[in-house]
Amino acid sequence: MRRGNLWVHYTLMLIPGFMWLFFFNILPMAGIVMAFKEFRPDLGIWNSPWIGLENFEYMFLLQEVRRILFNTLNISMGKIILNLLIPLIFALLLSEVHNLRFKRWTQTITYMPHFLSWVILSGIILNIFSYNGPVNGMRESLGLKRFLFFAHAEIFPLFVILCDTWKEFGYSAVIYFAAITGIDPGLYEAAAIDGAGRLRRVFSVTLPCITTTVVLLAVLSLGNVLNAGFDQIFNLYNPLVYSTGDIIDTWVYRAGLFNFQYSLATAVGLLKSLVSFILIALSYLLARRLANYRIF
Repeated sequence: MRRGNLWVHYTLMLIPGFMWLFFFNILPMAGIVMAFKEFRPDLGIWNSPWIGLENFEYMFLLQEVRRILFNTLNISMGKIILNLLIPLIFALLLSEVHNLRFKRWTQTITYMPHFLSWVILSGIILNIFSYNGPVNGMRESLGLKRFLFFAHAEIFPLFVILCDTWKEFGYSAVIYFAAITGIDPGLYEAAAIDGAGRLRRVFSVTLPCITTTVVLLAVLSLGNVLNAGFDQIFNLYNPLVYSTGDIIDTWVYRAGLFNFQYSLATAVGLLKSLVSFILIALSYLLARRLANYRIF
């Protein structure tokens, strides 16, 4: 088959993907014009009166918006930090295990939760930690009172962060495993000859060799500062924990679909997307300078 025919065939293969991208990702972006209008359903998006930046000005005056911004940063930063440290520690510990069967089974079991959606996992978690669930049953058998885990706003952010870390740490550790596997074994042999024990070899050989990978993942995670995890929080939270668990995405969802504040919800979502875009661009710039990471 000639090269020209191959090019045509490959282009035809890409058409369904481009059509999906256009209709579901690019075309709906025209709706962001609602952020600059006082949307009225009876007039439609294009005929609603233009009000410019009034929605954004009103947004910054709302105490509620400041609260959801703080909640978003609080939860997302906690997730970023733990999802960097826990997988790293796990990878370092498991790399010291020489039993290949145990290592493979441990890796398989720990990264399996990553492939389950939060709809499924949230149902499991809610049942386990419910008032009549097994955790409260164990507490009662130990002489402790039953506890409503999802009714206390002060512990909800920590609970969300820990659940997300449990779900993702096994899968995130795969990158660290790959980096550790690529270390020259001769470095460990040289360190052993110099009298370095296992712990010393970890700090003198393993960590310095994977520093670039750690820095790269840390920098790239900056783009998720305003993404605290809509799927997880939406399936776990309730009105009792709105004060600490309500984030930008869940607030926009309720404001737009339940309170009918379409223009305000669009303005908040647009501002979040704009800031996220800037952070992603900044993270890739830092990754290029600090870790020599390039997309193109």
